[in-house]
Order: sequence, then C-alpha cells, then structure tokens
Amino acid sequence: MRVQCTLCPKGCVIGPGESGDCRIRVNLDGLLTAVTWGFPCSIHVDPVEKKPLFHFLPGTAILSLATVGCNLHCKNCQNWEISQAQPEHTRVSPLEAADLPALAQSCRCPSVAYTYTDPVAYYEYALDCSRRAREAGLKNVLVTAGYINDGPWRELCRHVDAANIDLKAFSDRFYRDICDATLQPVLNSLVTAKSLGLAVEVTNLVIPTLNDSDRDLRELVRWIKTNMGSDTPLHFSRFFPQHLMRHLPPTPPETLERARSIARAEGLDYVYVGNVTTEGGSDTFCPACGKLLIARRRYHILENSLQHGHCPACGKEIAGVW
Repeated sequence: MRVQCTLCPKGCVIGPGESGDCRIRVNLDGLLTAVTWGFPCSIHVDPVEKKPLFHFLPGTAILSLATVGCNLHCKNCQNWEISQAQPEHTRVSPLEAADLPALAQSCRCPSVAYTYTDPVAYYEYALDCSRRAREAGLKNVLVTAGYINDGPWRELCRHVDAANIDLKAFSDRFYRDICDATLQPVLNSLVTAKSLGLAVEVTNLVIPTLNDSDRDLRELVRWIKTNMGSDTPLHFSRFFPQHLMRHLPPTPPETLERARSIARAEGLDYVYVGNVTTEGGSDTFCPACGKLLIARRRYHILENSLQHGHCPACGKEIAGVW
C-alpha cells in the first residue's frame, strides 16, 4: 500500500519499503515511519553565535544535534556527508528524547539547537525533543531551510523559541536549480515564524554569479523589511566551494560588505557578515544612536553593554532574547 507524506511541499507518495525524498521517512507495512528517530548522527556543544544567532542569549553554549537526511538537495551543501546520507550507512549515537534535557543540563547549555542537516527532515524527533526540553525549562532553536507545510510548521513552532532560517535567494529559479525546492513555502515559513513570536534571524549565503547582484540582494532585503520588519537580523554568509559546487570561487569579502551596505541603506537595523572576519561585520550597533552594543570576533563576545535589552546610551529596545 502506497502512502503520501504531508510534511513538506514535495508531498512524496511512497511505495512499500521505500523512502521519501528526505530518505528517512519509510513506508513500513503501510505506516510512514521516521527511521532516524532517537538516532542522531551528530551531537556537539556550540556557541549560540555559530547557528548563527546574534540576538538570542549571546555568549551562551547550545547543545546541537542532527540526524541524517534533508528534504532539500542543495548543490553547495556544507554538511552534505550527513544531509545526503542514507540512514543505514551512517554511524549514530542513540539518544531518546526523554534523555535530552539531562544531557543539555550536564553540558551547561540553556538551549538546544536542531541543526546541521534540517529539523524538517527529522521532524518527529525534533518535535518530541523540543517538548521534553521545554518541560525542563530549556529553550529550543531551529536552524532550517524552512521548506515545510504550514500545519506541521505551526505545531513545531509552538515549542520553539528562536530560529535561523535560510533564505537562499529571492528567486524561485534558484531554488529549483540549486536546491531542488521552491521559494514560496520558505517565504511562508519565515512570515509564520515571526508572527508566532519566535526570535527569527535570516541567513543568506552569497554565492558568486548566482545570487550576488545588487538586484538580487536588494529584492531579498526589501522583502524581509516589508514582510518581517526592519528589526529582523540578517546574516550574509560567505560561500566556499563544497559538494557539487566546487567550480565557483569563495565569495570575496568585498561582496559581503556590498551586501551589508545595501541592506543597511534599505533600512534593516541589524546586518551581519559571516564566515569571514571584517571590520564591524559581526558587531551589533544601536539602530537609533549608533552605539556599539555587542562586539564580536567570530563566535566570541568581546563586549556586551546592553542593559536589560536596551541601549545604555539612548534607551532604545533592541530586538532579541537577552
């Protein structure tokens, strides 16, 4: 008996013994089974800034985990060894959802991130872990491409505090050619997450010749400002040749600075440059008076002058969870 998955817009129809496009949802005797539940392939303690989240509990550690699988197939994926892997070919470390809070607490992590591959693919595990973590007083973070249907997305967001969502390009053609996906569901997820009260930050990986023109960048920035608000943090991240896209060069730092300048000129309050060190590219400034609030070097906090989430100079409230 064939079954249809309703988790993401791909709507895979799956035959007996077969898996969907994410490779981890298998039709076992007519029941759709997430075979990686409880079997993460990666568990680490990271700085929260690595997600990247710059407006959520800065300077804290975050327990980060993933299972194999992804419902996208980005040609430039930096974690392709696990995102595109088959579950039966991957070494794992069993971890029940019920055991997750104790592990996070033993590592002195106030929050848990579902990351590295995509929590949309291992949705049931991420959802169960999020529920257990919240019951224990921990916060939950999604690092995701946001390619998911509205119903399951809203249910997951109910148990989540923050998210960094990739907006890979403001182009449906880019999504189809590079990611094997489409743009609109991602835009929907971004708006929904922000409307539900999550602390949402957006990452755009700037890839030479594919999404780095002034027009590409300006359209993306204007959409964010109009639909999510000028206080939505945006990270422009440097591309490095990976996976099936080794023929393009790394993004020049000058391109990232150009992107940052465009975003700031268009009215975004918090714009950052990632995967490269540039002057002020990781620092948070007050959008009202320009005061330096948080100084960073890569993932390290050098200075934090925020006072209860406000600028100490002019009193402006700074968007985020502090």
